[in-house]
Amino acid sequence: MFATGIENSIPRIQHGRIRVDQMESCGHYRRWREDFDLVQDLGLSYLRYGPPLHTTLIGPERYDWEFADVTFAELRRRNIIPIVDLCHFGVPDWIGDFQNPDFPEQFARYARAFAERFRWVQLYTPVNEMFICAQFSAKYGWWNEQGTTERTFVTALKHIVRANVRAMQEILEVRPDAIFVQSESSEYFHAENPAAIKPAEVMNSSRFLSLDLNYGHRVDSEMYEYLLDNGMTQDEYHFFLGNSLRHHCILGNDYYWTNEHRVAADGLTRASGEIFGYCEITRQYYARYRLPVMHTETNIAEGPSGDEAVNWLWKEWANVLRLRNDGVPTVGFTWYSLTDQIDWDVGLREQNNRVHPVGLYDLNRQIRPVGRSYKQLVSDWGAVLPTQSICLTVPIVPPSEFGEQAAQRHADDARQLRDVELATTTDQMS
Repeated sequence: MFATGIENSIPRIQHGRIRVDQMESCGHYRRWREDFDLVQDLGLSYLRYGPPLHTTLIGPERYDWEFADVTFAELRRRNIIPIVDLCHFGVPDWIGDFQNPDFPEQFARYARAFAERFRWVQLYTPVNEMFICAQFSAKYGWWNEQGTTERTFVTALKHIVRANVRAMQEILEVRPDAIFVQSESSEYFHAENPAAIKPAEVMNSSRFLSLDLNYGHRVDSEMYEYLLDNGMTQDEYHFFLGNSLRHHCILGNDYYWTNEHRVAADGLTRASGEIFGYCEITRQYYARYRLPVMHTETNIAEGPSGDEAVNWLWKEWANVLRLRNDGVPTVGFTWYSLTDQIDWDVGLREQNNRVHPVGLYDLNRQIRPVGRSYKQLVSDWGAVLPTQSICLTVPIVPPSEFGEQAAQRHADDARQLRDVELATTTDQMS
């Protein structure tokens, strides 16, 4: 699955006074038809995409589908397969922020309503980068609630991951053959001296928290104490252990040059640049979860030489091939995003209206060198990789085949398996 994405980040900054809307900043609301043209011009069939949550979920079980209706109808007409991103770094004003305990259930109902309206959609990323969303909103103090304590972080994390799990449950009630592609940041923390070993070890345990909870994987003893000391109850923890849907999931992970960190003795961190790289860090995540892998985000800014992004693309693709050739079941790759972004050079913390040149196209929709290179990569490898192992093909029903007899049989089989799964879970719980 070769993909790109149209980012729908919507965090609030400056104590809620400003809503950062990347679709607005990057012109997608005005140029969405043109953007879909660009996706097809690249030879891509997969697009990470979703409606803006803050203007679609307008109240408790109240929805405005106007923009989603026209854009998703066009995706279906073009037979572009969306990986639907339902929550990207922010919530509607009426919910407040990720400290609100009502968020998981309100979001789950929204996810079900979306699935019922767009039954032909099969692939979902319910909540994007759960760990980063909690960290930037509730530990670093950058977005939304702008929390800076361990307790605000754990509160955001448990609400975000519960929202993701509950959304998956609700979507499966509607579309039993749904597949969930997590998009989570893959991190590593390097101790820069012996005194930094302990804080680095703690950070290298905490990086797994969102996926551990999401997949029902038992956290280590230190992380368990950490969660309970900072507001998670035993019942909340047991909810995650008892509601794993990992067998419906692809382990989507993101990698940027900022994903590796140097840790000082006092616990302060700074970006280390690429040390291990995507291949080695993904091995660590795969060893923990044993799920099919998709590289769901990467990019780098085009610099003064003009070939920086092209070289990074080649390097990331070489890492993906190395993983795949070594036996890690790798099913997809994504350059993120389709166009340049605005203010991601400061992590969306400030509204500078500064272009971050990381797209396959610039904001005038002119292709960048990395766009031409990605188009060539897709053309060269798209037909070769499936012949190497037909067993690594994800069982996807394209929009054009939804409702056909074979697709219906597949959905019926999935529903029967889901019924068995629910019955087994009930027996285990009792």
